[in-house]
This record gives sequence, structure tokens and C-alpha cells, in this order.
Amino acid sequence: MSQIKKVRGFQDIYGKNAKKYRFVVETARRIFEDYNFSEIILPYVEDVSLFVRTVGEETDIVQKEMYVFEDRGGRKVALRPEGTASAVRAYIEEGLYAKGGYQKLFYEGAMFRYERPQAGRYRQFHQIGAEIFGVDTPLSDAELIKMVKDILDQLGIQTRLEINTLGDFESRKKYIEVLRNFLKERKDLLCEDCKRRIERNPLRVLDCKVESCKEATTDAPVLIDYISDQSLQRFEKLKEYLKAMGISFIFNPRLVRGLDYYTDTVFEFITDKIGAQGTVAAGGRYDTLVKQLGGPDTPALGFAAGIERLMLLVEKLPDEKDLVVVIPVVSEFNIEGLKIADRLRKKGIKTELILKEGSLKSKMKLANKIGGRFVVFASENPELKDMETGEQERFENAEDLIDVLAEKVLRT
Repeated sequence: MSQIKKVRGFQDIYGKNAKKYRFVVETARRIFEDYNFSEIILPYVEDVSLFVRTVGEETDIVQKEMYVFEDRGGRKVALRPEGTASAVRAYIEEGLYAKGGYQKLFYEGAMFRYERPQAGRYRQFHQIGAEIFGVDTPLSDAELIKMVKDILDQLGIQTRLEINTLGDFESRKKYIEVLRNFLKERKDLLCEDCKRRIERNPLRVLDCKVESCKEATTDAPVLIDYISDQSLQRFEKLKEYLKAMGISFIFNPRLVRGLDYYTDTVFEFITDKIGAQGTVAAGGRYDTLVKQLGGPDTPALGFAAGIERLMLLVEKLPDEKDLVVVIPVVSEFNIEGLKIADRLRKKGIKTELILKEGSLKSKMKLANKIGGRFVVFASENPELKDMETGEQERFENAEDLIDVLAEKVLRT
């Protein structure tokens, strides 16, 4: 029979990559909790209309990238392509808007988009993300950006921050008509995707990575020239707060993000180390989305970061605990080996009990292969060997050995 292989665009995460994945998630989780966010665990499958109504019917995600299917009940459902829409749905459906509507939620998990696999981008990918409901101040925008920067700093990842304002929906509506007319005059210079976007989603043309599209829109009208005074003042206040916190940023008038629900503040943390798809964390404000989905009029903002992209940029993992390997000298001491391993683990010491039968030489070879720092020989008079120095010591009983070993391991 032929070997069954994983589906293109999906991956197994194991070994060092699994450690990087867990390092990213645990670092983010710690900082989310420091900022007093509560976890929400969201479903992987949602009614497809959720994403049509939030992400936007004319976006690439809905048009080309979602995994959509009909379940056995005849319902049209989709594997979630992003987390914000699900979080907003839960905020409304679960009545989280009670008590004044203020909620701070974080999540992590798999998302699904059918797109061309490349470095840091898979068809099943994973995100960390957070949403804040019930506040509409630029101070909340600044704090969210600061939290994202804290996560990246703790991971040792260097990025640049780009920010922009999209204004409110009325301002953007006027701008889109001006931009659409401009693009129609340059249509022959645009890629095929952008030609279609002129009518469906002209803002996305400004974000196209194709060189001909970049050149064609170099002198395109700038959104910030069309936004309301209120949105402009808000943006100026955000910049003031970022400067006060010592956060460097670049104003990028072409930064629009790919989803229809954004209003006012948008931002991206970008690296040049992983090719064209250099955005590692991004987000912004979506003040009309909760009401759009049938909830109360609630301002909101959030961000998401791709875990796989962050893993590519993590260069140094925290030092691992020393591994202790317990070897029953002969099978008669298997029970003693089990007891010693159990006591070590209860003390928080990473312990491997050699389960294979074989010669002592073969067991030592395995202990060395798996990176054992110390070896405990379980016998009537147990012995402890330091694999780094070669020193070996015999003890009258297991309790004395465990006390000495715990001092050595837990001290480092």
C-alpha cells in the first residue's frame, strides 16, 4: 500500500518547532494575563454567513480562501479563517455585553485559508489574538499596540510598527469613490486581481504586493486627506501616546488591512526577515461590527498574530531543565526505578525512566542519546552519575540520592 501523506498546506509541528510554538503561546498568554485579559475558546466551525457579513463578501478570504462545506444537516458552514468574527459573535450570543459591555478577551488556535503555501503561511495556521470591547478612546488603541510590542519584545523579535487611520465609514465611503475613479484611469497597469478589486474592494489595490500595482498607485489619493476632523484628532492623540511610551512608528498612508470591518486605527508589526509576507502581528479598531451583527452599539478593537511566522523569527528558546535518566541496573530493580522516577517528578525534575530491556551499556547509550545530564542507577545501593563531569557517587538509599540530586538540578 502507498504511504499516506499530509494534505498540502498542512503541517506536523514537532521537536524544536513544537517547543517554539509552545514558547510563543505561553509568552503571549502570560502577557495577556498581565494586561487582565480573559481567555475565550472559540469553535473551529461557524455559519458561513458570519464571515460574509464581517470579513466582507468581496474580500479575497470570502471569495477564494475559505473552506466552505455543507454539513449533514444541510447547513452551509466554514472553517474559521480568522478569530475576530467569532469573538464578536460570542460577545453577542453569550451576552458578554452585560455589565456595561466592557470585555477583554484573548484566544489562540488554528485558522484555515486555502491559499498558496509559503514560508510562515499554511492552509491550516495558528494565531494568537485579543479583542477589547466597550472602549472607544485612542488610549485603548495605544495600550493594545503596547501589549503586542511587549509580546514581540519578550519573544526577542525585532519589527517595525506601521500605523494608519481609515477614518469612519462615511469618510471612507467618500474616499473609496475618489480612489475608484483614480484606479479606473490606471486599470491597464494593474494585475488581474486588482482589476477586479476596482469595483469590489478598491482599498485592497493599495495593499497589493505586485510591483506594477505599486507603481501605478504611487500618486493615488491619500485616505487621510478625506477623513473627518474627529478621526484626525483621534489619530494625532494615538501618535502622542505612542511617542510618550517610547514606541517608534511609521505613518503608512497605504496601510488598509484586508478586512472590511476596520475603522479608524489600523496597525501592523512588520519584519524584513521572512520575505514579502512580513507582517507578523496586525489589527485595529472595528467600532461598528458588533452592531452590524445584531448586538448593541459597541466600540471594539483587536489584533492577531501568526504563530508560524513568529516561530520563524524566534532565535533563542529558554534554557531547558536538566534531564535525569533513571536506569534500573537489572530487571529486579524495575520497581525501585519506578519509585525513584515518581519521586523526582513530584519534585518538578524532568525525568526519563528507561523502559527498554537490554544491557546496561545499551541503556547508557540511550541515556546519552536523549541528552541525559544525570543518570540514576536504580539498585540496592543506588548511584548517581554526572554525565558532564563523569563523577559518580554511591548512596546508602534512594532518599539520600534524591535529596542530593534535587539540590544539583533545581539549583541550576
